[in-house]
Amino acid sequence: MATPTSVFNGPSPVPATGPGQPPGQAAAAPRRQRRGFGLIGPRRQRHELSPEQFDALALPVSDDGVIIGVGARDQPAVLGLHRPAPFNVLLIGGLWTAQVIGLRTVATGARVTVETGRQHMWTSLAQAANSGHQSLTLHDVGRVPPQGPSIGSPVLVIRDAGMRPPRGRVTSAPWQSVLTLLPYLSPAAPRLMENADLVGIQRVSPDEAAQVGRIMGLPSADVESLSSLPDGVTLWCDRQSRVYVATHPTDVESGLLGAARRMD
Repeated sequence: MATPTSVFNGPSPVPATGPGQPPGQAAAAPRRQRRGFGLIGPRRQRHELSPEQFDALALPVSDDGVIIGVGARDQPAVLGLHRPAPFNVLLIGGLWTAQVIGLRTVATGARVTVETGRQHMWTSLAQAANSGHQSLTLHDVGRVPPQGPSIGSPVLVIRDAGMRPPRGRVTSAPWQSVLTLLPYLSPAAPRLMENADLVGIQRVSPDEAAQVGRIMGLPSADVESLSSLPDGVTLWCDRQSRVYVATHPTDVESGLLGAARRMD
């Protein structure tokens, strides 16, 4: 998987760009945390480089997380999933996006546990991710065992349990984030949105967009955009900030999962 040379930290408290502009580890000392899109990385003295030295920069610096796409001005959007505190994410969208996030999380060295009632939709991805290691495991709904997360072995639990997911046996914890996938809004959606630290919304109907807007306090322009978002574009938001992120698959991801799509 290609590694970008810079990292975008996530949403700004100012209004997000429109859908036409595809868009959001613990240190020894306390570090300021932004909701949803990662921790601000360690700050060091500034260093200056001459233009001739720029080509030597090949590794991302600063903030940590899973690169889930690009935001405004084509900056990489980083989702901070590995945290020293419980973290809950709700994605109202397609299976394709959840699988890309799972695969990219494995690429960071974390473990991914998938709780699903449709294991056949995840089997090929698990086989590809588990090249010599059990990095991505599949479990029936309600059958996820304790994961034993730690700073050296963080875990992402992806709950793909339908429109009315039951309360999970394994919940978010330090170094264990939970991402719940809802294909569309359901009676469970308001509760899940209220309890989520971060919500991602892909294309929904105008009525669903209005309901999401009321719960999340979205401006009318964002509410209107939700019913016409392109495949692969997600509005990530909490009650303070929001950002549009476009997820583009790598060649490996395209081979495994195909092109970006909203419908499964």
